[in-house]
Amino acid sequence: MAIPLSFNNELENFMEPLSNNTEENFDRFIVEAIETGCIWALEGEEGFALCPSEKNDDIDVMPFWSQPEFAQAACVDEWSVYKPVAIALEEFLDDWIDGMHEDLLLIGINWNPDLEGMEIEPLDLVEEFDSEIK
Repeated sequence: MAIPLSFNNELENFMEPLSNNTEENFDRFIVEAIETGCIWALEGEEGFALCPSEKNDDIDVMPFWSQPEFAQAACVDEWSVYKPVAIALEEFLDDWIDGMHEDLLLIGINWNPDLEGMEIEPLDLVEEFDSEIK
């Protein structure tokens, strides 16, 4: 069932936006993903959104967000072909992480609408979740 746009706008007014501090956005990602049990990626007809790493053009990054509104904010310009999709946190940690590690992908965490934010190795992200859960 679709949520009326007016209700979505009301939710956005209550949700605190991402900050300019990438570490704060990273911490928020971990906490909110554990609280909701899911994370958000962008998927289109060609698959999931990827872009080159800021640090190494030879490595791609797959971004993820802790809230659908944050993911939707990135769906502009060349990324307007993507839509936010929910991924269960358990599935992400159990199934996706190993595949991204094998594919030599980095993970982008809670990027702002300008696609700026932290990039992390998949196995390092698992350690962050393990530390928070314990």
